[in-house]
Amino acid sequence: MGNLGSLKKYFVRYKRKLGLGILFILISNSAQVYIPLVLKQGIDSIQNEIDYSAIAQYALLILGASIVAGVFRFLIRETIIVVSREIEFDLRQDFWAHIQRLSLRYFQNNSTGNIMAHATNDISAVRMFVGPAVMYSVDTVTKFVIIIAIIISMSPSLTLYALIPLPFLSYLVYKLSKKIHKLFTKIQEKFSELTTKAQENFAGIRVIKSYVREDSEINSFTKLSREYLDRNMDKVRVQALFMPILFMITGISVIIVIWLGGTMVMENTLTLGELSAFVVYLGMLIWPVIAFGWVINIIQQGDASMKRLNRILHEETDIKDSQRTKYSINSVRGNIEFKDVTFRYKDGLPEVLNKLNFGIPSGSTVAIIGKTGTGKTSLVNLIPRLYDVTEGSVKIDGTDVRDIPLKVLRQSIGLVTQETFLFSDTLTNNILYAAKNASGEMVSKVSDISRLSKDVEDFPKGYDTILGERGITLSGGQKQRTCLARALAIDPKILILDDSFSAVDTNTEEEILRGLKEFMKDRTSIIISHRISTVKDADQILVLDEGIIKEKGTHEELVSLGGIYAELHYKQLLEEELKELN
Repeated sequence: MGNLGSLKKYFVRYKRKLGLGILFILISNSAQVYIPLVLKQGIDSIQNEIDYSAIAQYALLILGASIVAGVFRFLIRETIIVVSREIEFDLRQDFWAHIQRLSLRYFQNNSTGNIMAHATNDISAVRMFVGPAVMYSVDTVTKFVIIIAIIISMSPSLTLYALIPLPFLSYLVYKLSKKIHKLFTKIQEKFSELTTKAQENFAGIRVIKSYVREDSEINSFTKLSREYLDRNMDKVRVQALFMPILFMITGISVIIVIWLGGTMVMENTLTLGELSAFVVYLGMLIWPVIAFGWVINIIQQGDASMKRLNRILHEETDIKDSQRTKYSINSVRGNIEFKDVTFRYKDGLPEVLNKLNFGIPSGSTVAIIGKTGTGKTSLVNLIPRLYDVTEGSVKIDGTDVRDIPLKVLRQSIGLVTQETFLFSDTLTNNILYAAKNASGEMVSKVSDISRLSKDVEDFPKGYDTILGERGITLSGGQKQRTCLARALAIDPKILILDDSFSAVDTNTEEEILRGLKEFMKDRTSIIISHRISTVKDADQILVLDEGIIKEKGTHEELVSLGGIYAELHYKQLLEEELKELN
């Protein structure tokens, strides 16, 4: 129950409606427990003389009490169960909002399928606690207390004998519920693995088909499904003990009441009406006792799920605004400075960047080139604070990026990453994804610059064409150009192109770069590429090797230097000549 304590704020939010629900439970239960009292009076009244008018009166009282109980039973669900759905909605929204705020580092260490399992199965299990468990807990406790008070007033001794088996029941429920909690935790863990497997298969279906791995993936999924089934069956076997034990113990109580109660009627220490009412009340106690066991199951499952959710909800967002944030900053010009920047992804891992020092004047174009794995992407990821530096500082306009409001910082940067990602939406909505109050004119403008417009003419519905999942209906080059158009549409002060022309032919690339030169006038551009043709016109070129800037200068300066850049330049020239000869 300790994990479920974190739901307190949601209960407080809906306290009025929950209070009404509890009031309706009390009214409904009061009407229900009134029925056996009427039955007792009716049976005792016809012991000596049958009075049909009295029988009719008692029947009407029972009917009236049943209607009241039924109406308020309906209102209980209209309040408490409705609240459970509203709390489920709030919890899912809070979970989603928290997930959105977590840094990239969290998603690198946790699978998508595992997060999806939390957002579906675990939140549903918590809702079962918030709704049915809370409702039946209050219902069973109030009904149990009222009934016990009434039967004690009828016969304390008979009540004592009837309740003898219940302590044994409580002990068994306690032991079984602990077992269920452990089993349900294992089930949810296996469900996360199953969801992860499914998500990876759907995302990588082209790879699976290309390598003819369908049978292998089916077998792998079947194995996980079987393990998930086995864990569920272990829980079902334990749960299967609940009902037989409950019915057996309550059945013993009924036998005791009929045996001892019948003797008391014959001895005239208990009336037949009281015995009848006693048996009915005992029957009414069977459901609360059974519901108690069921509620314990739900609570244990909800507690296990809330524990898993809390692990995410309590995950600290390491990249966020802080006390040092200067909220007076509402825009940036784009003057970037790296000062003694060292970066590693995690403590204990080697440094990706080591003591970098360089500046990028506002409005200039800087290119970064180097072998794969030298830290080029890591370097540019520090500018929009996708990661924070380990040591040193990255400054924009003289202010540490950690002091700039995160929203202002990222809205000023257009980032086109190596990996393209497009949504299952129209081409227009993908381009204007982050653009505020943008028009069709902006779509046309950025599409022209990215040389996407000439391809759109061949699309069945133009810019209203729905793209497949992750833009699967587009070619690699079209995806990259769409992502470029999306970055340009926000009218960024800083544009970062991280190897974003790798799937584009050199002629189209040159056309794009010419268009960008005009568009990015008075803005800062950072271009990462392996092609010399892409970076040769930059105002400054940085050659990164093993996390260190080995060379720095213009294209002509670096070629004349005869170092890493010159070697790469001559190598690519030779490759181009060989292509022409072939």
